[in-house]
Amino acid sequence: MRVLYIDGVGPFGGASRSLFEAVRALKDRGVKPYFVATQGTALDFYGQVAEELIATRGLTRFDNTNYSHYRGMRWLVLLREFFHLPFTILAIHQAHRKWKGKIDLIHVNEVTEIIPGLLAKRLFKVPMVVHVRSPQWVNQQAWRSRWINGLLKRSASAVIAIDNTTRATLSTELTVDVVQNSFTPRRSATPDPAMLLKLEKLRTGSLKVGFVGNVQVSKGILDLVEAAKLLNEQGADVEFVVVGGHTRATKGLKGWLLQKAGLAQDVVEELERRIKHYGLEKYFHLLGATSDIQCVYECLDVIAFPSHFDAPGRPVFEAAFSAVPSIVCVSKPLADTLVHNQTGLAIPARDPRALSEAIRHFEKCRDEVARMGRQAQQLAIENFEPRRNATRLHDIYKRIYQPT
Repeated sequence: MRVLYIDGVGPFGGASRSLFEAVRALKDRGVKPYFVATQGTALDFYGQVAEELIATRGLTRFDNTNYSHYRGMRWLVLLREFFHLPFTILAIHQAHRKWKGKIDLIHVNEVTEIIPGLLAKRLFKVPMVVHVRSPQWVNQQAWRSRWINGLLKRSASAVIAIDNTTRATLSTELTVDVVQNSFTPRRSATPDPAMLLKLEKLRTGSLKVGFVGNVQVSKGILDLVEAAKLLNEQGADVEFVVVGGHTRATKGLKGWLLQKAGLAQDVVEELERRIKHYGLEKYFHLLGATSDIQCVYECLDVIAFPSHFDAPGRPVFEAAFSAVPSIVCVSKPLADTLVHNQTGLAIPARDPRALSEAIRHFEKCRDEVARMGRQAQQLAIENFEPRRNATRLHDIYKRIYQPT
């Protein structure tokens, strides 16, 4: 079976890591992957598994996620999508010229790339699978929510949500398969010596709280610094390990427009300023990005996911494979990703005091770290094991693929 994967996010992150893990496992089941993807670090990983790959400057997206759906100044983001439209058309047509007659199925890696997915479906005339990785805007009566749900109902042969939290934000009229993301908890064959050296500097006996992800406002990184300030004032013995992209703020007109639209996410300069201002330099370790994330998880006691998205993210279950419990900003935790007070703690978003109290709980009660860590690990094995989830995904492919 030959599958065309479409991914519109260039930097290697949660969505691209999830796709990479899935495709790597699917290849063992005879799937031959072809990619149309936006230029960025994700291509380094896709290149390891792809039969062939077309890279483009950008793919047009339509964002109706709960956190960043268009509103107010955010409508300016559509200018970027119109700018990417020619690159989208060119890339999909190039794929059609190269692979006409070779593609059996199209898999859109995130519903935000529904437009290039529809174009590819029209040209290749094959079934389309659409992955929904982010909770959608909960206003089902809004025209764009009805439009997206209508497109999925009419054009997608299968819709896949990554968890029940995401499924709950889609129309009840849609047939949706829930297939959790996957993670392979193994050390890199080529360890990152610089990262290992940094991890060796962590103090014995302190509670090590990890933050994994791009350093962005929406990921709650500044909330974590404010929580650290409160903990330091209480004399808590806690260290913070931050692993992820440290991109600097965009300058010039583009930076000004993003700031006006509330989309200026890269805050490493502000992060460093606050750490210094609060005197937290010896408690915060900004380690940068690494491809050997497993070695980091093995050094942590707790993973913090103070995201503003109101949903658990990849680091929660990735760390769980190493028996690391989590602190997650989610209002309604569901049992397939987080069981409050069993696999971790659910707290309100944008609340540094609640975050500090949750960390303090683990710092004072180390037996709770071990207890919740064991149960988090069991949940991860049940729901996020790559081979099991690849089988479920392959079954969906076989269900909708009709060989001629």
